Amino acid sequence: MTQVPSITLNDGVEIPQLGFGTFQIAPDETVDATLEALDTGYRHIDTAQMYGNEAEVGQAVRKSGIDRSELFVTSKLNNGFHEPERAMQAFDESIERLDIDYLDLFLIHWPLPTIDVDYVDTWKAMEKMKATGKVRSIGVSNFEIEHLQRLFDETDTVPSVNQIEVHPYWPQTPLRGFNRNHEIMTEAWSPIAQGDVLDEQVLADIGERLDKTPAQVVLRWHIQRGDIVFPKSVHPERMRENFDIFDVELEADDMMAIDALAKGDGRRGPDPATFDYIPD
Repeated sequence: MTQVPSITLNDGVEIPQLGFGTFQIAPDETVDATLEALDTGYRHIDTAQMYGNEAEVGQAVRKSGIDRSELFVTSKLNNGFHEPERAMQAFDESIERLDIDYLDLFLIHWPLPTIDVDYVDTWKAMEKMKATGKVRSIGVSNFEIEHLQRLFDETDTVPSVNQIEVHPYWPQTPLRGFNRNHEIMTEAWSPIAQGDVLDEQVLADIGERLDKTPAQVVLRWHIQRGDIVFPKSVHPERMRENFDIFDVELEADDMMAIDALAKGDGRRGPDPATFDYIPD
């Protein structure tokens, strides 16, 4: 079986660089999709309270028969639970829904800087979660430089990861550099720009030379940049395709050609500086 490289986070926890994402996978499809991913060889599963499928991810993990120590499971705090006491309660409820004893990584899903509850206070609650031993590592998602700087200035724990939108159209060079300079690993969500980038001729040309699809070329670009990626699919053949990216190496010219796809308006998701969605 293909050996996925692991990255050591700033707290010593090791995370597989390639994982399986469960965003927008319906709960009734999640168990089978996650089991298929695990059978393919994925050992890193990314879910969130907001996705509504934590229980099914946990069911798949238990049903797989794979030793829990061999798996890396991430979840994220929903936007309606930033107040510290509610955050602690929501975390405990995630553990109960997953029913897998502990999480490997728990993230603040969005900073929500325009709402009344300060994300710095939320982060202090995250520090308490880690102290319980129910989560091995804590981090953030969709945090910009100014949000991270406040955490550095006002708390004692540097996030282990920052999960952000990253793809060839939106490479996030300044933010990724800031993360790297502070020993925060970058996790890339929407790694193929919701599929928009796949029609680029440069990807087809590289893929033809390497006998890989455009999606595989982009995922390989992420891997060689040092991003942690977790593409989502419910189709077994696509899961296997996304996993089959470790037998090729992009040349420096390939990397630069993909870098050149960056656009000034390349973002596909919400702007973290203004995003204020609170689920019902």
